[in-house]
Amino acid sequence: MTQDNTPADMSWLSQDIRRARRQGTEGLARRQRARLADAVARARAGSPYYRDLYRGLPRRVDNPALLPVTDKRRLMERFDDWSTDREITYDNIRAFVDDPEQIGQPFLGRYMVATTSGTSGRRGLFVLDDRYLNVGAALMSQALTTWLGPSGILRAAARGGRFAQLVAVGGHYVGFAGNRRAAREGGWRNKILRVFSVHTPLPELVAQLNAYRPAVIIGYTSTIMLLTAEREAGRLTIDPVLLQPAGETMTTADVNRTAAAFGGRTAVRTAYGATECTYLSYSCAQGWYHVNSDWAVVEPVEADYRPTPPGQYSHTVLVTNLANRVQPFLRYDLGDSVLLKPTPCRCGSPLPAIRVQGRAGDILTFPGASGEEVRLSPLALSTLFDRTPGVELFQIVQTAPSVLRVRLRLTGGALPDEVWGSVETELKVLSADNNLGELTIVRAPEPPQQSPGGKYRTVIPLSEGS
Repeated sequence: MTQDNTPADMSWLSQDIRRARRQGTEGLARRQRARLADAVARARAGSPYYRDLYRGLPRRVDNPALLPVTDKRRLMERFDDWSTDREITYDNIRAFVDDPEQIGQPFLGRYMVATTSGTSGRRGLFVLDDRYLNVGAALMSQALTTWLGPSGILRAAARGGRFAQLVAVGGHYVGFAGNRRAAREGGWRNKILRVFSVHTPLPELVAQLNAYRPAVIIGYTSTIMLLTAEREAGRLTIDPVLLQPAGETMTTADVNRTAAAFGGRTAVRTAYGATECTYLSYSCAQGWYHVNSDWAVVEPVEADYRPTPPGQYSHTVLVTNLANRVQPFLRYDLGDSVLLKPTPCRCGSPLPAIRVQGRAGDILTFPGASGEEVRLSPLALSTLFDRTPGVELFQIVQTAPSVLRVRLRLTGGALPDEVWGSVETELKVLSADNNLGELTIVRAPEPPQQSPGGKYRTVIPLSEGS
């Protein structure tokens, strides 16, 4: 196993990221192979799950195609055997995430914890080490520098360098937990970054952003699209230097619409990643996502995990996170359909370029109490369930303009009526906060339903749910 300086030395890490890109495809591939071999060796040494899974493989593995595939279901089923830190158990992390006072606090004194919704049939409980967080921060810094350029950096600095981050609050979501952690640690980031909740009623959010006047906005795609409509209507009056939607796929048409709404001096650049690998890729001016291949492996594959030829959309994509050592994600089935660009990107980046289908955020529309139309991001609904103890999997189906049908699968030992009471209360508060009309909440007897592809959509709008 190799040693490196990345857990503590951010200067070395930033320099190596720049050096890798200057060295081109050969330098990137060399780092990827070395880090993959190291990740596999560490997983074998510390994780009983991977030790069993990799039994019989060569001693050194630097080719991902030699590794078996994993996914959220398999890892969560073997949770206590998955981590390389043997103090981590399902029971102690479950108790940790069920306590909202622990959001952003160090789990076991040394890790950040993040949860995700269950699109593949099971929620994720993820432990992130400092190495992973530092790599992610350095790659994001590199992306921001590239996106803004010298003139953009000067324009952002002239506005005080203010960042607005639109996040789901109240739960152990990676964005919110990361901000709580940063606030606890102090430093320069707290002086320029402000968190805005996606649960805030849209008129209030618009007023808050108009008052703050951020230079950069980072947030969920569906919330950015709501703000785009507010900009088109003239109610949102800010003109940020950079908009960075993330978390949900943004179509080319949506990117063009957002850029037009905010004007030619606002750059719109997107990110494609997941809690399992937040820094996976960032977009370029040509509209392609560039994979940070020195710290991640992306493999577009067919249903039988054979490689999908470049230029064709895959059945799914396998992702390997080369930074997180405490909970290894190695050849992890993320479930999205990805196309690998067969030729170099015109932007000049040596990083592999991809396009992505899937994970689009569908806006839900409700009649307001005063007869107006109220539009909500799906995140405003789904994150309420993510932070509710006892919910393993949920599905919200809009069956009529003012009717939500709620399907639940509960964790072992959860009390159904108690959980339903919490869910119903959360939805009623959301309805009142957003001035919805009479919202009917239906407790479905059936569990969440899979789509034909085997996935679970957590929020299904009226156009598809009726």
